[in-house]
Amino acid sequence: MSKILGIDYGKIMTGLSITDQNKIFAFGLDSIPTSKLMFFLKSIIFHEKIEKLVIGLPKKLNNEIEFLLEKKIQKFIKNFKKVYPSISIERIDERLTSKISTQSMKLIKIKSKKRKKNRKKILNKISATIILQSYLLKLEKIK
Repeated sequence: MSKILGIDYGKIMTGLSITDQNKIFAFGLDSIPTSKLMFFLKSIIFHEKIEKLVIGLPKKLNNEIEFLLEKKIQKFIKNFKKVYPSISIERIDERLTSKISTQSMKLIKIKSKKRKKNRKKILNKISATIILQSYLLKLEKIK
């Protein structure tokens, strides 16, 4: 069975998440340097049979799109579609995911020392999971 991959695209680090085979739950997968994203995706798409990407849409609180980041995301999408034309791409509002991720880290009591050391890596992975789980919940509401 195929799966869905969630992406919290960042200028430096990109968080990734993946669904279970039934596409009910999202799980944090990894956080990797954005410069290595296409290389990493090559392996995961093949091994996990990815059918769709869900990429966060970087909006500000006033509902405006974060232009510079969105420009990079659009370039990534264009390059991705050249290599993987059969994989669909969905976008979902990612407002507040970083704030929710930070609160989640505190709630699950990730030690402050570890939070500081791997903060961005952990945040991106949690954010990617929130983006993908939000998408799955949206799908469930449609059914």
